[in-house]
Amino acid sequence: MLINELLHTACIRLEQSGIDTPETDAALLLGHCLGKSRTTLYLMGNEEPFEGSKKHFFKLLARRIKREPLAYILGVQEFWSLDFIVSPDVLIPRPETELLIEKAISTWEDSCQPSGPILDLCCGSGVIAVVLAKELGRKVMAVDLSRQAILTARENAKRHGVLQLIEFSQSDLLSAFASVPSFSLVLSNPPYVSQKEIDIGLQPEVGRYEPLLALNGGRKGLEIIQRIDQELRNRMLSGGHLFMEIGADQGSDLLSIFGAEKEGASNFTDLSIEKDYSGHDRIFHARMESRN
Repeated sequence: MLINELLHTACIRLEQSGIDTPETDAALLLGHCLGKSRTTLYLMGNEEPFEGSKKHFFKLLARRIKREPLAYILGVQEFWSLDFIVSPDVLIPRPETELLIEKAISTWEDSCQPSGPILDLCCGSGVIAVVLAKELGRKVMAVDLSRQAILTARENAKRHGVLQLIEFSQSDLLSAFASVPSFSLVLSNPPYVSQKEIDIGLQPEVGRYEPLLALNGGRKGLEIIQRIDQELRNRMLSGGHLFMEIGADQGSDLLSIFGAEKEGASNFTDLSIEKDYSGHDRIFHARMESRN
C-alpha cells in the first residue's frame, strides 16, 4: 500500500471508531512510524513505505481504534510549544492548563510578589513546573502523591533544561511540609472530577486510560480541593497568589470554600473565576490576605 492509501484506510477505520480527528490522528501515527512530518507525508503520498513500518503503523492504529489516547501511543504531548513525555501514569496536558499558566504569569509580572518558592501542587507530568521555571527563572517545588508522576516530571524537567530549578517531592498534598508560610505563588491542577461523572462514564480516552488517581475528586469533585484550602492557609506567604484549574460547574463552590473565614488560620481574599475558551468556569484565583 502507498502512503496515501494507508492514510485513507486509517481515516476510515478511525472515523468508524468514533474518533473526532481521523485525518490528523492517522497522519501523526504514520509520521511517527516513518519519522516524517505531516507535510512530508503528503508530498510522499505515492511512495510505498517499508513493510516493517507498515506493520508498526497498523499496530499503533489498532491501539488508537480502541480509543487509547494518541499522546500515550506516541509517548509525547505538545504543551506550551514544547514536547512533554507522557504515559498512563500521568494526565495528558490540555489547553486549559496553558490558560492557567498564562493567568499566573501575567499576575506575577504585573504585581509585587513576596519572595519565596513557587509551588506546583499535584504536578503530574510536570508541565506547570517546567513552564514556570523556564518562563520565570525561579525555583519551583513540584509535589505529587504518585511516585511515577514524580519520575515523569523529573524526566520532563531534564528534557527541557530546568532540572536545577525544580525540587520534587512525593507527598500527599502538603503533608510533608511544615505548617509555616513558605510559598509566594501556587498553581494546582488537582483531581476535580466527581464520582458521579466517573460512574456515568467519561470519554473513552479518559475513563479507560488516564489515571483515576489524578481524576477522582470524590463525591462532588471537591474533596481534594477542600483539603488544599485547609493546607494552604498557613503555608502561603502574605500577598501570595493561588491559581487552580477547576471543573466547569465548580466556580460557586470554590468561591464558597476559599471565601470562608476560618478561626486560627489565614484567609484568602480577592477571589475570582476565569472562563475558559468555551465560556466555562475554569480558573480559580485567590490571594492570601496580608498579615499584621
